Amino acid sequence: MDITKKAKEELEHRVKRVEEFIAEKGIGSSYLNRARKIQRNVNLAIFIGSVITLAGIAVWALNRSDED
Repeated sequence: MDITKKAKEELEHRVKRVEEFIAEKGIGSSYLNRARKIQRNVNLAIFIGSVITLAGIAVWALNRSDED
């Protein structure tokens, strides 16, 4: 492996660890955790809403085709 490539990967790994540490323990970390939970809940609500909508459309289409 090339030395510069290995050094670059090592530096990227260290920067990522520092960023994770700051996100976990730094100023505003509680707000970041709350934002992640809110985003997760919004994504789940959108997904569930989409599934219910698609199921409703499918049921409607099947009932409509039976009436014809």
